[in-house]
Amino acid sequence: MTKKAISYEDLSSYSKFYSSDKRSAVLRHALSKSELNNVISSLDAPSNLNFNFSIEVKTMPVTSQKRSGRCWIFSACNVLRESIAKKLGIKDMFEISQNYISYYDKFEKINFVMEGVISLLDEEISSRKNQFLLSSGVGDGGQWGMFVDLVKKYGIVPKSVFPETAQSEMTFPSNKIINASIRKFAYEARKIYNESHNIDSIYELKGEYLQKFYSLLTSCFGVPPAKFDFEYTDSQGKYHIEKDITPKQFFDKYVGDEIDEYVSLINAPTSDKDYYQTYQIELLGNVIGGKGVTHLNIPMERMKELIISQLQNGEIVWFGSDVSNYGDRVGGVWDDKALDYSSAFDLDVKFDKSAMLDFYHSSMNHAMVITGVDIIEGKPTRWKIENSWGSEAGNKGYYIMSDSFFDLFVYQAAIKEKYLSDDEKKALKGDSILLAPWDPFGTLAD
Repeated sequence: MTKKAISYEDLSSYSKFYSSDKRSAVLRHALSKSELNNVISSLDAPSNLNFNFSIEVKTMPVTSQKRSGRCWIFSACNVLRESIAKKLGIKDMFEISQNYISYYDKFEKINFVMEGVISLLDEEISSRKNQFLLSSGVGDGGQWGMFVDLVKKYGIVPKSVFPETAQSEMTFPSNKIINASIRKFAYEARKIYNESHNIDSIYELKGEYLQKFYSLLTSCFGVPPAKFDFEYTDSQGKYHIEKDITPKQFFDKYVGDEIDEYVSLINAPTSDKDYYQTYQIELLGNVIGGKGVTHLNIPMERMKELIISQLQNGEIVWFGSDVSNYGDRVGGVWDDKALDYSSAFDLDVKFDKSAMLDFYHSSMNHAMVITGVDIIEGKPTRWKIENSWGSEAGNKGYYIMSDSFFDLFVYQAAIKEKYLSDDEKKALKGDSILLAPWDPFGTLAD
């Protein structure tokens, strides 16, 4: 098929049409002095998006991931901290160290990617898998299953024991060094392989790189504690201290097997993914030897039912969503009716959820916590969201998500298995289908 260029005649026709449209001058003038979303913001549709909820789990103040992509860690830590605080009667602010988990996540991801490089040495460097692995590299993002593998291996510590650093709060510079070095390792490993096929030499090279990466991470994020004293004051004002506890002992004592109760549910309404089937994604993960990431695909209405069941039991819900559309960060609202692209530009940017996935318009990119829902006549109308963008945004850091936005842009939730039906539990035990690394459900929340 011959490609068609834009002609001068085309430009003349477009210009004439634009000039004849009376909206054009008004829009142009407004957009010259105002942000686009402010100009096309709409209050026409009655949304009833207020901060009152028929089911609500009271939670601690929000946290802030600062200039990093660690939302999945912050939101997962917030799930664990509420459980720990409930067990110990802690009412004041309490945080699990996100920096501690991020430290080991980076080190494990480095090893994961380097092992991926070695496993693909027989493929052309231009292969799609090599391109995906090396272009994605090591970043801040992740998924629920990756968090589980980390805390089961390394444990957790209170934030007071391992606080943030300037580098953990702004990770771009260290990520850049890491990925440049990994690509150089890939170059050197492939050179050795092409010249001698000496795998031992490649692993010796990998060991040298890992030592340097360990030093880099420790300089940037701090020395992870081997033991610490756990101190807290309960709701009765009584002081407690537990001396010389390791991060793994702390996790085992205050979380333990509870972490294994959660399963990852996704809503993937695309033709290539059946409901009540489990899926895994190639080249997705961080901890080699861990359980990895497995998703059970279910319809959206069923996902909502399970989320509501968990909330009704006083347990908040970790979830993954696409938040790149229809967001009001100042007001703290995600509502697909809030922006009117059609009236302004005659562009209808809404289309089917499955098509948005198939045509690369949408995928999970942010993880948060659901803490409440408002149900009217048996149907959810809005959801209360605990974000990790600090207390300045939204309602002291909490957001509202309309139910119609939820339908379109929520993709994943971590739900305890006890809320699933017998058939759903059975489906979890079935063989998983392996998806390509670039599948939309392999994207990372950051």
